[in-house]
Amino acid sequence: MNTSSPASPATYCAAEPPGGWRGVVADWSGEREAFRVPWGKAMMWIFLVSDTFVFSSFLIGYMTVRISTTAKWPNPSEIFALDVNGHPVPLLLIAIMTFVLITSSGTMAMAVNYAYRRDRDKTAACILATAYFGIAFVSMQAFEWTNLIVHEGVRPWGNSMGAAQFGACFFMITGFHGLHVSAGVIYLLTVMRKVLNGTLERRGNYQLVEIAGLYWHFVDLVWVFIFALFYLW
Repeated sequence: MNTSSPASPATYCAAEPPGGWRGVVADWSGEREAFRVPWGKAMMWIFLVSDTFVFSSFLIGYMTVRISTTAKWPNPSEIFALDVNGHPVPLLLIAIMTFVLITSSGTMAMAVNYAYRRDRDKTAACILATAYFGIAFVSMQAFEWTNLIVHEGVRPWGNSMGAAQFGACFFMITGFHGLHVSAGVIYLLTVMRKVLNGTLERRGNYQLVEIAGLYWHFVDLVWVFIFALFYLW
């Protein structure tokens, strides 16, 4: 004869998932998976897709303005030349910036690799190197902006060297991308802190590093299109 007492209704209620908005929050938090993809990675992909539309609109608008304007469009090889021993070298600074950003993709990929090996120190070191490359890129972009504004007289509302739309397109597109890089550096440093203090180990996974890598690779990819359409065209 079974003498065990039946479980109380409270026991069954505790095992049931919460309803309403609390149930929604519970389903989409705590490393749950949605659409067979971790929720954090899914949200990052949704953000990157939406951001792709924004950058695409900017670049398509730039190409439309470039094709339709009747005023002379400044020659990028002349405007973005860097003086070396008194000789202008076309696009030298831009080439260095591109090399730095592409290299940062390599260090970010290494960080993800070490993260899944649970190597905390090497993961943090690679993330820090990526952040330093990002800071170097933004610093060179600030130098480029200073040179155009102070020495070349380019403004968002005007341009002494040709089409007035050049300044508006340049500062809007490169500035928006530079803002993404700056935000990415802050994001990477935050992730690095979580790696070093053991937060990700206590969670049992390093998916946050991979999610940060998705964002950083996207920023690098967008720069390739900006480089091709704005500086080489």
